Amino acid sequence: MKKISLRSIAFACLLSAGVAHAQDRKAPAYPLVTHNPYFSIWSNTDKLTESPTRHWTGATQSLLGVISVDGKFYRFLGESPDRFKTILPASDEKAYQVKYTEAKPDGNNWCDPTFNDVAWKSGGAPIGDNDQVKTTWKSHDIWVRRTFTYTKTNLNELYLKINHDDNVEVYLNGNKVFEREGWTNDFKMFKLSDDVKAKLKDGENVLAIHVANTAGGRYLDAGLVEKIKDVSTNKLEVAQQKEVTVNATQTIYNFTAGGVDLDVTFTSPLLMSDLNLIARPVSYISYKAKANDGKSHAVKVLFSASTDVAVNTPVQEVKATKYATAKLSILKAGTTTQPVLQKRGDDLRIDWGYMYVAAPKAESVTQFITAETEAAPAFISGKSTSTSQQGRSLALNTVIPFGSVGATAVEKYVELGYDEVYAIQYFKQNLRPWWNNSGKETIEGQLALAADQYKSVIGKCEAFDKTLYADAKKSGGAKYADLCVLAYRQSIAAHALVKSPQGDLLWLSKENFSNGSINTVDITYPSAPMYLIYNTDLLKGMMNGIFYYSESGKFPKDWAAHDLGTYPLANGQTYGEDMPVEESGNMIILADAITKADGNPAYAKKHWTVLSKWVNYLVKDGFDPKTQLCTDDFAGHLARNANLSAKAIVGIACYADMAEKIGEKRTADKYRIIAKDMVGKWMQLADDGDHYALTFENKGTWSQKYNIIWDKVLGLNLFPQEVYDKEIKYYLTKQKEFGLPLDSRKTYTKSDWIMWTATLTSNQSDFEALVNPIWKFAMETPSRVPLNDWHETTDGKMVGFQARSVVSGYYMKMLYDKMKSKK
Repeated sequence: MKKISLRSIAFACLLSAGVAHAQDRKAPAYPLVTHNPYFSIWSNTDKLTESPTRHWTGATQSLLGVISVDGKFYRFLGESPDRFKTILPASDEKAYQVKYTEAKPDGNNWCDPTFNDVAWKSGGAPIGDNDQVKTTWKSHDIWVRRTFTYTKTNLNELYLKINHDDNVEVYLNGNKVFEREGWTNDFKMFKLSDDVKAKLKDGENVLAIHVANTAGGRYLDAGLVEKIKDVSTNKLEVAQQKEVTVNATQTIYNFTAGGVDLDVTFTSPLLMSDLNLIARPVSYISYKAKANDGKSHAVKVLFSASTDVAVNTPVQEVKATKYATAKLSILKAGTTTQPVLQKRGDDLRIDWGYMYVAAPKAESVTQFITAETEAAPAFISGKSTSTSQQGRSLALNTVIPFGSVGATAVEKYVELGYDEVYAIQYFKQNLRPWWNNSGKETIEGQLALAADQYKSVIGKCEAFDKTLYADAKKSGGAKYADLCVLAYRQSIAAHALVKSPQGDLLWLSKENFSNGSINTVDITYPSAPMYLIYNTDLLKGMMNGIFYYSESGKFPKDWAAHDLGTYPLANGQTYGEDMPVEESGNMIILADAITKADGNPAYAKKHWTVLSKWVNYLVKDGFDPKTQLCTDDFAGHLARNANLSAKAIVGIACYADMAEKIGEKRTADKYRIIAKDMVGKWMQLADDGDHYALTFENKGTWSQKYNIIWDKVLGLNLFPQEVYDKEIKYYLTKQKEFGLPLDSRKTYTKSDWIMWTATLTSNQSDFEALVNPIWKFAMETPSRVPLNDWHETTDGKMVGFQARSVVSGYYMKMLYDKMKSKK
């Protein structure tokens, strides 16, 4: 889990929620287009029109939808982008110089126009500590002055355009005009008051800025802009959103726009039974329109996708083109530089490969390219001429004619796709995405296949969504089913599917909103339950690279590696510290889970040598662990961790279980005895009366013993029922409003682990008592981001982590029920 970059938490918007399986349900954020860590677009407000759509990192990736009903226009998707005129350019528009110092100035007049800054250094913008800056800054504070000349005009609204990291104070002509804690990921616009606008003088002005670094990186770039009054968008009303439904593969919105009802469905067909389909990087945006007043109406719809989908930051230049194939009208865009696999890290978007908007030729759509701010005005004015083909933040526009719409619904769709060209670097070899492993496929072929299969794919998705919800509800109740639905697309979209040079399937996770590690074993571990239910090949794909890393000799240690690198570069572990007991136990337990789910030990047998090495490490050092990190490393190092010890014990028992299935009975007996003996010692050392302690012989502490769940799920018969009963009874006394704390050290929790702990219960009442606060958290959290798995139990606010695959750990109860049926 881990290593949170606390810096990104500023993105969590503090708004109220609203939605999901039924009208009265809420979700923290709504998945729209979800395929992999780079192609993942969400709406973070309950109404689709209340905010721009965003990448899971929080960067704006705008999708805009407008419907024309008899010449009247209604926006139903996204926010119309504001239009700005530059007053003082930032460096994305024009290079500029500043005066700066990293030593605190004497007095408080450093921001005044009359201050003498001759002793300060000169440098270009942007300022910071990464490879893209013009002036390097590595200290805690920096003070910057920029002198500029302005010719007085009648300004509409004045905005500060700034990208800062971290805390910033801004002065105009000696007057403080803006102050903000935190940081931004790219340029943000902040409205300045009319009083500030009045301080902008005809002639020479000084913009002065102080930035303080509190953690992580450093950055500053700023300018001033005027918001332009856009008369054309005065004609644009907002469609009334009546309902929204979130299913496993679809998010469905229902609108009224005058005399027409419009249903808008976002489908990412992530059906795990079909690897070719789950790998196809194409989502559908479907529209179904019908009259609601008994009349007929002339209807057409605009779908506009910003080219920011194909950049890391909006300052990057893109090139867009329009063309057609035999069956499709297509728009394409990508950066002009195409830096393929040149970046690694967490808070990054893809800036290589190409985005595509496609629609069937038979629908007679009109496609054109504009600046992002010109898309809606062009549609309103009836213009469809491409005005831009190269630049920043362009828009790929598709106008879909519906003709005359009456009581019979008319359905149309567009496709949004992305071709990464190369998706992952694996031990220095660039790998194509799964759908084009041969190098002979084309994205146009994938778009055409998606069009040909539209009706059948939508039908399969609808059927799967109903089945998943019903199965989850049967397993754990309606609120549990809601949580499973919210977790489904999020978990899948945190992975990339490729094939290794050795021919193995690789399902590689990105450790989102943390340190960006690729194929982290303690991300695989909590994510596993959903994949054990729906396709064990994908779980194997989460483990194959780790096995190869050890078996090839590239990772020669006696325990399993933590990760394979930093996404998207899987060239070897980059996390600075091993987690020997944690990762070895994880790999062994999951290998046994696969053995049981598959009904045969072939996968374990294939990797028996390295599994044997790891289990012997657990026998030697796993029972009473020395000071080391576990998956909950954000909580700090622990020695004698009782829950980690339980993982080692379960891991040893899992090895014995696999040995028996392979036919090595003597080996099985040996390790089963070792594990059983350890259980007795564990109960003694962890005993604290009415519960078991956080660490051995440390009375007055406690923790969730979620690792024991595999004893129950896999039928290992290790821990006596009294352990389960005693722990659950104690946990129920420690509940907070938004869940059970992780342990006695803090009041925060991990929701995936609570779902495992809940599965330790022996009755539905106790199960719901533990699960329902997580449902409440998901529905009421003020942190409007893709489902975060590390939150505060007292107020429901996000502590860290979002959009991560570990939420598929919510499926543990469903997995238990599936495994139970195999006994």
